[in-house]
Amino acid sequence: MELIVTIVVIAAAVSAVLAIVSATAAHSADNLLQAQGVVIGESYLNEILSKPYGTDCGPCARALMDEAGDYNGLRDVGAHDQTGTAVPQLGAYTVAVGVTNSTLGAPPAAVPAELITVTVTAPNGQSIVLSGYRMQYP
Repeated sequence: MELIVTIVVIAAAVSAVLAIVSATAAHSADNLLQAQGVVIGESYLNEILSKPYGTDCGPCARALMDEAGDYNGLRDVGAHDQTGTAVPQLGAYTVAVGVTNSTLGAPPAAVPAELITVTVTAPNGQSIVLSGYRMQYP
């Protein structure tokens, strides 16, 4: 009788531990997807912020985007590098870029600026949004 009770107690403990391990394993990929999304967004945002203020080509090929405002409306299905070449391992992500004109500061010291918003959608549907300003220096 004691042996049967021991087996039942051990089985219950093992099943509880396996349930916890299973739940942890099911959600462990979410952290990886979020981390990859942040890195993709940072890459796009850094690329855009390295360009000067302004817009000269509107919607154009990625290789011709030489000012921050040129990226407005960019939508990549799958992450791409700065030349526009797709990164095959990151093809399940979607990247959208919006550039909005704004002004920072109050007159007479107001400075024209562009608010750059990069939205990365991970394969699990989670969105990561990163923003930055590009200012027009006098």
